[in-house]
Amino acid sequence: MNTQLSPALLVLEDGANFKGTAIGKIGTTAGEICFNTGMTGYQEVFTDPSYFGQILVMTSDHIGNYGVHDEEIESDGIKIAGLVCKKFSQYYSRKKGTDSLDSYFMHNELVGISDIDTRELVRHIRETGAKNAIISSENFDIPSLLDRLKNIPSMDGLDLAEKVSSSQFSLMGDQNAPYRVALLDYGYKSNISRCLLSRGCYLGIFPWNTSAEEVKAWAPDGLMISNGPGDPSAMQYAVDTIKELVDGGIPTFGICLGHQLLGLASGLKTYKMHHGHRGINHPVKNLVSGRSEITSQNHGFAIEYDESLAHKIQLTHINLNDDSVEGIARKDIPAFSVQHHPEASPGPHDSMYLFDQFIELIKNHKV
Repeated sequence: MNTQLSPALLVLEDGANFKGTAIGKIGTTAGEICFNTGMTGYQEVFTDPSYFGQILVMTSDHIGNYGVHDEEIESDGIKIAGLVCKKFSQYYSRKKGTDSLDSYFMHNELVGISDIDTRELVRHIRETGAKNAIISSENFDIPSLLDRLKNIPSMDGLDLAEKVSSSQFSLMGDQNAPYRVALLDYGYKSNISRCLLSRGCYLGIFPWNTSAEEVKAWAPDGLMISNGPGDPSAMQYAVDTIKELVDGGIPTFGICLGHQLLGLASGLKTYKMHHGHRGINHPVKNLVSGRSEITSQNHGFAIEYDESLAHKIQLTHINLNDDSVEGIARKDIPAFSVQHHPEASPGPHDSMYLFDQFIELIKNHKV
């Protein structure tokens, strides 16, 4: 446990800076700064591969008070580049807890900063948009930190799939399960695989650079396109693979980055959002059922719907806060996707039915 309090500094590329207290490893880290409004589920958030390369601001006042648990992870370790919070608890109180968040950060060598006015910081990000930032607990010279930030690439145009994807093909589940599903891994969350396994799927997990021919050789019944970090428009290799597979008629379900990639493969465009959606209380409307859902979200890019393609692409979900695209379905082939995270972890289960919808799509295609 880190019992010695050390100073730390957060500097944004526009010059805004905040003094605080170091948490985790003493060092320096940089990346795009973003914020999550969820009040619980921080361990699942920190281990979500979609956050790779980002400094995360948690708006909840207290972080770390219930420790960590070995089962509450979404990948093989922490994926955020750094953490910013208001109050950081070095002690935790939970019977099932296995360690403190402080020890977890030290083990994962994460650099962070606490005692920050996160309300002021989030207001600044909301007003000025996403940007790069740097946290340091070893260098407190603002001009030199700003110079270092000039060498940090923008998330716009950045392909990060290779950083978080599997390095080789693997299998998961019961090979005698009724459905063979190919999971294109661009940084998938573990709960996506759990949701598929619990519905009778045998998974073939394919790395980021897999070709359509390799997927087809495995003869899957369905295709899952995973979430992940980075700019989808920088992943033309993935768009080409997905286009060949979905045009071949394989039942397809895309989530988050997978939704954006399906959109690109279908002729739509994507754009970088002003500051993105990240939290567990985002309202979405299902335009097909008329039902409203509270969803878990984590994305800084989105699809731009094109009415001229309405003959082949149906708009199925919209965000009730800003009317951004939350879901599409192809009219000509069995493929659909959503921007939010139906697997939650953390978050509500309002959209969990989409996994059942995917299974029904596979069933109907097999008949």
